[in-house]
Amino acid sequence: MNSKGSDLLVAALENEGVERIFAVPGEENLDVVESLRNSKIELIITRHEQAAAFMAATYGRLTGKAGVCLSTLGPGALNFSTGAAYALLGAMPLVLITGQKGILRRKQGRFQIVDVVPSMTPLTKMARQIVSPNTIPTVIREAFRVAQQERPGPVHLELPEDIAGELAPDVPCIRPHPVDLPVAHPVALDRAATSIINAKRPLIMLGAASSRPRLTEALSDFVRRLRIPFVTTQMGKGAAAGGTNLYIGTAALSERDYVHQAIDQADLILTIGHDTVEKPPFFMGPGGPTVIHIGYLPATVEEVFFPHAEVIGDVAGTLSLLADRLEGKLQNASALLPLREQILAHLADRATESRLPLTPQRIVHDVRQVMPDDGIVCLDNGMYKIWFARNYRTRVPNTLLLDNALATMGAGLPSAIMATMLFPERRVLAVCGDGGFMMNSQEMETAVRRGLNLVVLIIEDNAYGMIRWKQAADGFPDFGLNFGNPDFVKYAESYGAKGTRVETADGLGPALESAFKAGGVHLVSVPVDYSENKRVLVDELAGLARG
Repeated sequence: MNSKGSDLLVAALENEGVERIFAVPGEENLDVVESLRNSKIELIITRHEQAAAFMAATYGRLTGKAGVCLSTLGPGALNFSTGAAYALLGAMPLVLITGQKGILRRKQGRFQIVDVVPSMTPLTKMARQIVSPNTIPTVIREAFRVAQQERPGPVHLELPEDIAGELAPDVPCIRPHPVDLPVAHPVALDRAATSIINAKRPLIMLGAASSRPRLTEALSDFVRRLRIPFVTTQMGKGAAAGGTNLYIGTAALSERDYVHQAIDQADLILTIGHDTVEKPPFFMGPGGPTVIHIGYLPATVEEVFFPHAEVIGDVAGTLSLLADRLEGKLQNASALLPLREQILAHLADRATESRLPLTPQRIVHDVRQVMPDDGIVCLDNGMYKIWFARNYRTRVPNTLLLDNALATMGAGLPSAIMATMLFPERRVLAVCGDGGFMMNSQEMETAVRRGLNLVVLIIEDNAYGMIRWKQAADGFPDFGLNFGNPDFVKYAESYGAKGTRVETADGLGPALESAFKAGGVHLVSVPVDYSENKRVLVDELAGLARG
């Protein structure tokens, strides 16, 4: 029996364990849609291709397995560009499949034709057009291999409609197999161990790659065995399980924040999984601490990051071997720990201040109060991201999802939708500014249609708040960054969701708690007082630097 190219594609995706595909299909995908109708894979329609890519990328981020999204040619494929870059910089395994007019014959001339594969090449780890049904099983296996291997990221495949519809002999799928990475060389481990033992004020820094799902247990065990205090980058936040009492803070800024008191005093910093796609957590320079990079891949040398030694290999196995060399031998392990209480106390300042509009500190505090340890907060991009990175305490890995790599607006709601699908038994909260929310707010319909339990918190300042803060910090006049908003309560209700507006200083916590208990999709809007941005992040920290 012969199969169509689309049948081979879907069979190969099933062979990879794909459970769902996020899509905005077009006529060039109709063979694929029909093949999906007869498969075990669930087709989830979104309201914009960008959101489909964000959802699939978040699936990859949370599982380590490549998420899959599907679009048509031309405009649909180009709408995947931001999602591809999001996954590339954020190291999220993702397979993007786009349609195209026929390559053997083309009856519509150049209508909607864009050369998508070259446009995707700089945004992906691999971009390829499928030119024969016979090659589909091998192309799909290679796509997933490339997407999931370190450093993970996106792969783009273009499937022309005539190849999708063409009959071909049955071609067997290629069974995936586990691939175990080698651990670091003993010489590198010994060299690093000697430096750490001799350090007077050691510090661990957990970067973006430390948040890989498979690394959680080994990393938490390493921190517990060594008892060296640690800081995190924004995307490394929550990588180590809570309860160690060794967390000193998160580097939400690059310098002069309270956490940099520990960073600046350290004579050795052990960076685990640091990825320089993030804004620098600190600036290296002459005369600074010794920096040892532990990672799956060698460090990317930058003007502000050039480690003195590297320990490269499977991070979980490498950390275990390094801990074997160090456990019980670090007399100075806790040298920087006395700074912990003071740093964390500064971050808690004004966290319960009762005024309306709410301070960012109070918003973070109230969110933390209603979220259980395993609750997941998915941030969009805006000024509040810095406050959540600094002030929100995580106790379970991958429970604060933020993007400090591409740092695109519009990803918060789609990533929360994906988290809710993966973990329906856990509380999931999307936190969005009014600017970022409106970039993909149409996905409220997707969440309602899917019958999800999801709370969306909209932080309202009627402006592009982070840029407005930068504008003020750089001494520019306040100009050009304000806008108006819809009535968010009515907007939510128009989708069949529930809506609540916070109108008292103490109303946020109860509003969120009620929304979670009621179930369904619920939007809560809260006004924010962003004057704290300048008071704390400019004036107060400038005083700290002078002091």
